[in-house]
Amino acid sequence: MPGALRVLLFNRTEDGEGLRAAYRRTSEALSGTPGLLGNELLGNVHDGAEFIVISEWADRKAFDDWETGASHRASTAPLRPYRDLGLPRPFGVYQVLDGFAGEAADPC
Repeated sequence: MPGALRVLLFNRTEDGEGLRAAYRRTSEALSGTPGLLGNELLGNVHDGAEFIVISEWADRKAFDDWETGASHRASTAPLRPYRDLGLPRPFGVYQVLDGFAGEAADPC
């Protein structure tokens, strides 16, 4: 969806269960946030200590409004201890420029 925004939070921890719990708490806190289309927690299949949280936003304005709002820090606080501080920046913000939707698999 061109115009949408994806925000990637890079995490590193040996405590995968703790991270999952923090992800669930954060997702609950973000429920109903205007412009937030959803999020996912991804685990690296080659490195069990590496995780990424990807959130999808309707557009940059929706993300910027939330990020500069009063609830931003409190709602994301559970995930903060898991950030990958070995990276120059433990997050990335990317705008969707183009896309392709593949066909759904045949259920038969």
